[in-house]
Amino acid sequence: MTDNVMSKSMSKGISLVNNSKKVVLALQHLIAMFGATVLVPILTGLDPSIALFSAGLGTLIFHGCTKGKVPAFLGSSFAFIPVILTVKELYNGDLAYAQGGMVVAGLLYVVISFFIKKIGVERIQKYLAPQVVGPMIMVIGLNLVPVAFGMAKENLLIAGITLGLALLINFKGKGFIKQLSILIAVLVGYFIAFQFNLVNIEPIKEASILAMPQFRLPKFDLGAIAIIAPVVLAVFMEHLGDITTNGQVVGKNFIEDPGLNRTLLGDGLATTVAALIGGPANTTYGENTGVLAITKNYDPAILRLAAMFAICLGFISKIGATLQSIPNAVMGGISIMLFSMIAIIGVKTIKNNEVEFNWKNLLVMAVILVLGLGGNYLSSKLGFTIGIPINESVSISGLSFAALVGIILNAILNRK
Repeated sequence: MTDNVMSKSMSKGISLVNNSKKVVLALQHLIAMFGATVLVPILTGLDPSIALFSAGLGTLIFHGCTKGKVPAFLGSSFAFIPVILTVKELYNGDLAYAQGGMVVAGLLYVVISFFIKKIGVERIQKYLAPQVVGPMIMVIGLNLVPVAFGMAKENLLIAGITLGLALLINFKGKGFIKQLSILIAVLVGYFIAFQFNLVNIEPIKEASILAMPQFRLPKFDLGAIAIIAPVVLAVFMEHLGDITTNGQVVGKNFIEDPGLNRTLLGDGLATTVAALIGGPANTTYGENTGVLAITKNYDPAILRLAAMFAICLGFISKIGATLQSIPNAVMGGISIMLFSMIAIIGVKTIKNNEVEFNWKNLLVMAVILVLGLGGNYLSSKLGFTIGIPINESVSISGLSFAALVGIILNAILNRK
């Protein structure tokens, strides 16, 4: 009898410790996604609280659609910023029309997912050779590094300390401490920034403890839909790259299981639901994929817990204001590590799949890297956009265009 009581007590204690670890790891994911998720509504005029709420809800929807197998977090999509601002200007600042366009964009994703299910994921997967996927992943990470550096250079000393501490813990730390390298580095960076009076605490003081987000319904107009909906064509390849990267980090093929059709369905429904309540379109986040690569903890339940925290943040203004007060230099230092990890994964994809370095594969990889990394620079020098124009506001360019060209070129050169 005594042994049973002791056994139950030990089991409860182990369970409590494990749950506590999951909570801390979820908070780490929350910090990683927070800055970008609230930046989109700040730039467009949408409500940051609704963005947090819809990001959390969208992540849970995504996990439901993907059978809880993909450890991804969905946050505000940057790809929709230009078209949201265009609609905002054309419709006298009424963002409800932009919501209507994003609702339709999300539904288009759903239609594409059904189409992919009909023709079979394997038909698409055979075009995703490692000499295509590897450079795609590298482009995703390397394109984000300058963004991180732009944040870091606001205070290079604090950014350097934050980055250095995160790397030190990641390389020298052991066990659970190693998995917390990001959280510990952010806390230390925040404390140092506070000591240098670089943290603005006024928004924290002014924020109420609890506040109801101002949910609002969308309005539909063909003009707004025509501007926003085509973005789906531009971000499809981005989604493909994100899911492939996530799978390479975890060591699983999520394009095959649960299937690209399911990930697209989750992404589309998440965007539709977000737009219906007043939030921005959602997309899978590279920041959280970077966290997975560093912590080596791939439990999707941790991402779902982070999603529930994000939903709660939509109603707790005080905590949201505290997270928003984290200096850009701190987040920049951490982001440099996160985005660099994604680029390294691309290199590992090429190496681990033993890609043959013949002229065909080298040409495919070079084209993807040049168009993906230098497309914008070349466009500015040549005076026209290197890509496929969709309408006046949208074109398939950058990563999306590079991936599309790379897939087609590889299919032509490597017909086997």
